[in-house]
Amino acid sequence: MAKVSIGLRGWRFDEEEIISEDGELRPLDEIPEEPRERLVRLVGLVEEPCDVCYLEYGDAEVHRCRQAEIVYGEPGGEVLLCAEHEPDFIYWFREAGGSEHKGRQEFGDRFHEWVAAGNEAPDGYASVEHVEEDPDGLPDLPDQQEIQERLEEGFEGERIDIRALAGEKPSDEGDDDTADDRLSEDELADADVDLSTEYPSN
Repeated sequence: MAKVSIGLRGWRFDEEEIISEDGELRPLDEIPEEPRERLVRLVGLVEEPCDVCYLEYGDAEVHRCRQAEIVYGEPGGEVLLCAEHEPDFIYWFREAGGSEHKGRQEFGDRFHEWVAAGNEAPDGYASVEHVEEDPDGLPDLPDQQEIQERLEEGFEGERIDIRALAGEKPSDEGDDDTADDRLSEDELADADVDLSTEYPSN
């Protein structure tokens, strides 16, 4: 079964579980619980800045942050990264004790604390070699309004708030030297950096 990423690299989905035969995203009630939770969470993450950039610039200069391209961790405790800062995360996970926190909700917090203390990967430390996919062959990730409508289809009674599921507050509450140490996605999967996430092989 093919593995695909939608919106951000890192989280991998079984293509048959989330994409129908006509190439569209399946209705949410047809998607198993775990990938459905990740898809819903991704809606609130795809336009967020890289965590490391944000720690450097903060709200005052958030416009200087690069947009996240990669997500690691579990929903609610994830780490968002741009390509430039992914080596910092890989180094933290492999060499600085980050793997001890895998699968825990504080996973992202521990990485943020490590970065905030002034730590970073050594110069030249290699990142993950991602397998590129054809974005034209994958459906677009629905926006929050579309997900909200899909969640409410067939439900009666209490309204389901997609913003809460995506980790946001409801509106009525008012956020050739480097080649040797390059980590392949197979190696990262073996390290279980993202728990149940399976990384593609070349």
